[in-house]
Amino acid sequence: MSEPLIFELSRPGRVAFSLPECDVPERPVEELIPAGQIRGDLPLPEVSEPQVVRHFTRLSRMNYGVDMGFYPLGSCTMKYNPRVNEAAAALPGFATAHPLAGEEHSQGALQLLYELQEMLAEIAGMDAVTLQPVAGAQGELTGLLMIRAYHLERGDTARTRILVPDSSHGTNPATAARCGYTITSVPSNDRGRVDLEQLRAAMDSQVAALMLTNPNTLGLFEDEVLEVTRIVHEGGGLVYMDGANMNAILGIARPGDLGFDVMHFNLHKTFSTPHGGGGPGAAAVAAKAHLEPYLPVPRVVRREGAYALSEEHPRSIGRMHTFYGNFANLVRAYTYLRTLGPEGLRLVAENAVLNANYLLALLKEDYEVPYGDRCMHEFVASAQQQAEKGVRALDIAKRLIDHGFHPPTMYFPLIVREALMIEPTETESIETLDAFAEAMREIAREAREQPEVVHDAPHPTPLVTVPVSRVDEVAAARHPNLRWTADE
Repeated sequence: MSEPLIFELSRPGRVAFSLPECDVPERPVEELIPAGQIRGDLPLPEVSEPQVVRHFTRLSRMNYGVDMGFYPLGSCTMKYNPRVNEAAAALPGFATAHPLAGEEHSQGALQLLYELQEMLAEIAGMDAVTLQPVAGAQGELTGLLMIRAYHLERGDTARTRILVPDSSHGTNPATAARCGYTITSVPSNDRGRVDLEQLRAAMDSQVAALMLTNPNTLGLFEDEVLEVTRIVHEGGGLVYMDGANMNAILGIARPGDLGFDVMHFNLHKTFSTPHGGGGPGAAAVAAKAHLEPYLPVPRVVRREGAYALSEEHPRSIGRMHTFYGNFANLVRAYTYLRTLGPEGLRLVAENAVLNANYLLALLKEDYEVPYGDRCMHEFVASAQQQAEKGVRALDIAKRLIDHGFHPPTMYFPLIVREALMIEPTETESIETLDAFAEAMREIAREAREQPEVVHDAPHPTPLVTVPVSRVDEVAAARHPNLRWTADE
């Protein structure tokens, strides 16, 4: 089934809304919007309400999400979002909350935010939390701006470098560069961890911080993390933790106890709020006491039994968001935490690690796993031996679509050739894991015996219910078609 663009459904004169006559004084639009921002022609589609509803319902059925099937996207933690989270976020007092409502009318929302901050601070082993950032990368930016403010206030203006492991997520060096830092890559050792000798060699009086993901992007716990943080601290730097992989250590290890100064949580990963399809996200930032003064404003505080948004923090880095986070996702995360409790969170981590190691054991005979027989919540397999026969990681990913599975993360981290990064999360059954492993083994067999079948994937099958084909990725990158025009 193909679906036309909504512009192609458009017919002049059709409307999908009915508004009453304006009952307040009208003003010319030129008085409200700067002239340079007013478009003379805005060719929006003209469609009826049923057309709108049916169009987007049909599109939703073509989309693949975690509610439809297994989503082993490494470094993303695409876990199931419990429906109780949605019920809580839909409560009228939360769903209709307005960001400009007075504090006296928002006590329930503010209490939820305050208690969520406190719970996350305990999980992180940190002293204070902000819920304002709305994405992981913005959480990184918040943390590095706080680190920069810390050094500048001390008069330590020579610290202009950020150390980043070579296995890091691409947002880490990008964020550091955005803050005006230069980036030094720290190589991994043959165990897939930070090489301590290389770290010592990179440390000097110019280093502001090390950005570290733990567990790292190879799915490995940095077992020398205490030495890593000690080396950086003795050199006068701070240590930032990317919390993308917190799902593996909930209730087991606290970043603050490992020597980290500041970190971000991806609430849209670790705490099950839905981020499939691109968002929205939520990224709480937790900090130790020496960085607390620099947290963004406003801060959610408790005063004399009431809750408030406080701007009274003169050393703050300022606002990171117009309002206060993606509130509905914060409600979901709060509900998830209150539902599971401390014991439940530890079980989340234990089962996530168990599931990942189970899949690793099933697949390691057919796919190379460069960094050992054990992992945390995810592992990185390599299709290098399949590539030697002409079948690349991309081919394997496309063939998985034929089996009804979303592909894993491909070609990341960059230190593994033909990488397939697999994260099953804790929410999948053993039957699902067995089915995925069987599909992967079958594809490995095809790569040896019938490589053309893998090369031509995806194929029309009963499991692939939408028109799926390979994109010319080079053409799409060089000549993207992002805007509909009537003459096309």
